[in-house]
Amino acid sequence: MKMPSRKALTRGGSGAVAAILAAVFAFEGGYVNDPRDPGGETNHGITVAVARDHGYTGPMKDLPKEKATEIYLDDYITKPGYGELIALSPAVGHKVVDAGVNTGTRQSSLWFQRSMNALSRGGQDFPQINVDGKLGTGSIKAYEALRRVRGNVRACELTIKLMDAQQASHYMSLTKTPQYIPGWIDHRIGNVPLSKCQEGK
Repeated sequence: MKMPSRKALTRGGSGAVAAILAAVFAFEGGYVNDPRDPGGETNHGITVAVARDHGYTGPMKDLPKEKATEIYLDDYITKPGYGELIALSPAVGHKVVDAGVNTGTRQSSLWFQRSMNALSRGGQDFPQINVDGKLGTGSIKAYEALRRVRGNVRACELTIKLMDAQQASHYMSLTKTPQYIPGWIDHRIGNVPLSKCQEGK
């Protein structure tokens, strides 16, 4: 998939990618500096460490939305290889990107890969893939095979259900930050409705 330019994305002209990032921005909100949060200062959901890694040196309160958009596009769509998945299924792409924003793209990719292997019925329906946290050609081919076996809508629904299940289990294991668990469960589990699987089928 040819990814949209940053300029096009900030104008909101890049379809599914723009819609996904709009949803992320809507949830993440603006500037937050919660001393209990190990990520420190954030703005638009971008931590201070990530902003500095991308060359932003100003106050986090002043982080431009355009800069945050660049970071999301680079770190949470392009680098982890989610563009092709978004093209195949905007709903599954949304789930993978959103989970990556909250828990890291390696974790999100692992959940997706484990979902593919579980849905392959032990390799009976299509070959199982290496679960390495890198969403490459093998992972995309597995999802394409799942779509052929189950149909586009059902493949999307099954994948999102398994992603949600793994993500919920992950949150329940985070005993060092229990104060955030209700919010994460409320806002990050079921946040991509299964009805979205009907779109672009």
